[in-house]
Amino acid sequence: ISSLQLKKKKMSVACLDGPTVTEFVNDSKAFNKSVNEQFDMLDADGDGVLSRSKLRMRSGRFSSREYELQSNEEITILYDTLFEKFDADQNGTIDREEFRSLMKEIMLAKARGIGNSPILVILQGDSLLMRAVEHDQHGQK
Repeated sequence: ISSLQLKKKKMSVACLDGPTVTEFVNDSKAFNKSVNEQFDMLDADGDGVLSRSKLRMRSGRFSSREYELQSNEEITILYDTLFEKFDADQNGTIDREEFRSLMKEIMLAKARGIGNSPILVILQGDSLLMRAVEHDQHGQK
């Protein structure tokens, strides 16, 4: 991928390690602000909850470009799993607190998977992982 292609897609190459992600998640003020922004982007109608249909309409925005490569059946299975685990009150929607819990678990799982050795990754400019990199670069501890 060329740098021009990355700019057009609002993506960047960044150096990232697990502790950077963990520190970002543990900074509740910075993490919650970023998660709230993500939630607001997904909650297009502003009703304060996310449904499967809202997430399907914006699936490429939910976490990564990988979803765009998955079949509708795979995405449905993924959402069913997410809702089963994180829809705490089982009302068929995910509210802001449930979403924060989901994002925290996903981010900490990514941190564990990345480990302590720095890696180079291509990140969407508005992704939570990019926010973790920016948080680290700005020394917001």
